Amino acid sequence: MVVRLRLARFGKRNSPVYNIVVMQARTARDSKPMEIIGTYDPIPKIPSPSEIAADGGDDRARKPIKDIRLDVARAKYWLGVGAQPSDPVWRLFAMFGLIEPQWKVVRIPAQQEDKALYEKVQKVKIIQDKAGARATGSS
Repeated sequence: MVVRLRLARFGKRNSPVYNIVVMQARTARDSKPMEIIGTYDPIPKIPSPSEIAADGGDDRARKPIKDIRLDVARAKYWLGVGAQPSDPVWRLFAMFGLIEPQWKVVRIPAQQEDKALYEKVQKVKIIQDKAGARATGSS
């Protein structure tokens, strides 16, 4: 079976906390995981005045931060044995530099069934080509 790295939601209503877990792909979100490799708190927390003073009083210390804790060694292990991260976990791992960022594929208008959009794009290309010819000095 496929092993996935994904988020399991915990916490109170309107204040979620997620565990980054290793699970079989077909199990329920909140079922018992094979391993918990980290936590993610998506709600930004504003540091307390004592924490700001401990950091030297920088402006950077006053910015709200999201709490992400990850066992990097275990994450590398599970990626190495072929576990597939879900999209949110992929973005978190990309922030840590464990994997390359996942880019969204942009569909080319020719692949879409909306021919009106395709014709508009073709007209824009023709106009740009004429403008480019004038700019190069072909008079």
